[in-house]
Amino acid sequence: MALVIDLKPGEKLLIGEAVITNDSQRTRLHIAGDSPIIREKDVVQEHEADTPCKRIYFLVQCMYLSRTPHDYHEKYFNMVKEVQKASPTSSIFFMQINDEIMNGNYYKSLKLAKQLIEHERELLEHAVSAAE
Repeated sequence: MALVIDLKPGEKLLIGEAVITNDSQRTRLHIAGDSPIIREKDVVQEHEADTPCKRIYFLVQCMYLSRTPHDYHEKYFNMVKEVQKASPTSSIFFMQINDEIMNGNYYKSLKLAKQLIEHERELLEHAVSAAE
């Protein structure tokens, strides 16, 4: 079954190593195959990974888009250890993300890493509120 994606005018989509940019009208694409696919809005550029959990997301994204995802495993797992030390409540997210990574389900791990970023945002908001 093909993946159906609706693109807004000017929206970008990564399919494998190719960047597809929509023209000036809405477009519906039907995509079949096993290439990694990610919308521009879900892409985190390395310079945008300005928090520990965004850096985790960036590494998972690299795994998902890479032909050799294992190249990123060591850096990812080292970073996970650091984040877990600072935020033990993140462990439940890492258990799920790590399971998906070890099973080669990088897209699922990417979606879970997005939830981790939201958890981090909530923790930071709570810390700021408590400090005021």
